Amino acid sequence: MEKTYVVDDREAGLFRVNRRAFTDPKCLEEERARLFGRCWIYVGHESEVPHAGDYIARTVAGRPMILVRGDDRVIRLFLNTCTHRGALVCRQKSGNARTFQCPYHAWTFNSRGQLVGVPGEESYSEAFSGAELRLASPAQVDSYRGFIFVCFDPAADSLYDYLAGAREYLDLVADQSEVGMKVVAGQQSYSARANWKLLAENSFDGYHALPLHQRYFGYLNDIGVEMKSLGKHQRAVDLGNGHAVLEFQVPWGRPIAVGAAVRRASQNPLRGAAAPIRQALRQGARLAYLRDQPQPGDFP
Repeated sequence: MEKTYVVDDREAGLFRVNRRAFTDPKCLEEERARLFGRCWIYVGHESEVPHAGDYIARTVAGRPMILVRGDDRVIRLFLNTCTHRGALVCRQKSGNARTFQCPYHAWTFNSRGQLVGVPGEESYSEAFSGAELRLASPAQVDSYRGFIFVCFDPAADSLYDYLAGAREYLDLVADQSEVGMKVVAGQQSYSARANWKLLAENSFDGYHALPLHQRYFGYLNDIGVEMKSLGKHQRAVDLGNGHAVLEFQVPWGRPIAVGAAVRRASQNPLRGAAAPIRQALRQGARLAYLRDQPQPGDFP
């Protein structure tokens, strides 16, 4: 990657990023090879495919993929490409299917990725092996608390080690309900003439909030939300392995904020901790934003 993308002169107190870092296709190409080709990337949540045959098709780090729960109830991740000539075998974003069929030559694969149908199979030689031509899977697939990740590097560290301090924040998200969490169906899609870094930059940029979102903050003020403490007691936390969170106290809250305050103030379990939660609310819980993993759709 060109050194001119970033100027980091700490002695002079100068840090600048060239705008080409957000738009240059060569920069994104290098990032996909050197970063996203080696690290663990979030694909989806197990609740998105609750039934046998349920699937979601997503592009992750430039690679088309299918997350599917097989007829044996096992969740698997496949490259969305026919092992014959490379066409997409799944052209819908989500649904339920017993099989995936390539539109080019009608090769058919079941929900376990096995090749189960080849027109004119009898014309192939004895060397033809359907077992060797099942849908391909990435080098590593693993999950933590229902969050499913993929890694294209077979030599990479385990998901557990890679997440490092981010595991605590995923625990806070997963432990908000005693019956487990569920990803609500539906999405809002939009595009930008930039690569993934612009979305990430905007997500943790609090500098723009008051100038750009005046109507929202005006609404909060009108309904009686105390705004004087907004932005106080904030900090960035290094979670290791490139993960980080921003924590700050705000006049509103959500369960993860209460959970964070409870865990750090009292060390009580999140489940059934009604009294510590009320105490944390009175003390002012801190809101933690977790933006350490690229999200599905973050990549062009």
